[in-house]
Amino acid sequence: MNDQDFKLLDSQLRALLAGETDALASASNFVALLYNAFDDINWLGIYVLRGEELVLGPFQGKPACVRIAVGAGVCGTAAAALTTQRVADVHQFEGHIACDPNSRSEVVVPLVVNGELVGVLDIDSPSTNRFSATDQHGVEGLCTSFCKLQESRSHFI
Repeated sequence: MNDQDFKLLDSQLRALLAGETDALASASNFVALLYNAFDDINWLGIYVLRGEELVLGPFQGKPACVRIAVGAGVCGTAAAALTTQRVADVHQFEGHIACDPNSRSEVVVPLVVNGELVGVLDIDSPSTNRFSATDQHGVEGLCTSFCKLQESRSHFI
């Protein structure tokens, strides 16, 4: 995807979630919107922070790992470091957790609402080196928009 594609997705996201007060419904539609916008992906979802672990939230794709410790795998590393992890080949990522053995590359973006980590957005692909710097930047922007729309809620999912 290019920058224009991400701008269009951002406007679609804002329209889709406008006025929605339920965080679970919003997160589910966010995941569905993105899953259907990307090609060559096999899983996309949110892991929600619960104490010191990430717990499976809304997703699209095959059944997934339910709990991931903060600091473990790509998702846990993104949560612990509060930085996006873009991995060209998950087999080269020490400690990678293989929920789906068909996944080869991954991008994980921390979700921060009101200055607090609430979870991560995880996108997997069956192709190595699937995610470009443009993809990373675009997904980060969409996550920022999604998180800003969650700021008025008393809790996240």
